[in-house]
Amino acid sequence: MTGPESEGSQVRRAVCPGSFDPITNGHLDIIARASRLYDEVYVAVMVNQSKKGLFEVDERIELIRQVTADYANVVVESHHGLLVDFCKQRDIPAIVKGLRAVSDFDYELQMAQMNNGLSGVETLFVPTNPTYSFLSSSLVKEVAAWGGDVSHLVPPAVLEALDKRLRKD
Repeated sequence: MTGPESEGSQVRRAVCPGSFDPITNGHLDIIARASRLYDEVYVAVMVNQSKKGLFEVDERIELIRQVTADYANVVVESHHGLLVDFCKQRDIPAIVKGLRAVSDFDYELQMAQMNNGLSGVETLFVPTNPTYSFLSSSLVKEVAAWGGDVSHLVPPAVLEALDKRLRKD
């Protein structure tokens, strides 16, 4: 047998972490690119109890599963706690993060250095597709809440969920 399952060969795993409230086309682009580089890509929906999201964690997981269904090597799970613990539990040596701008790099570099110091896990930075360089979940929620068109910023399933959640009946 050849390939990642053969004896002596190790499955290459990575994680794409985030709150994904909601998942955007920018997130999906990073996940898709990571799925071409790694045998298994975990999407870790990080739970922050102090933040009230627009979507519950279970709703986010279901939306991500829907929009990543074409990627057979993508696994979606939630995690409450340190990302490095998620990585240790699943033998994941790499975190893949998208960078939109230099301002993202300042924060993400500190996180990468902390994660490496805590556990040895590496962080790989992937430059965001310029089409999505301005995009964030917060921006999508704000524009959608005011009735703006976000159909080009999120997958159709997410647009439908946003419309249902934000509809003023």
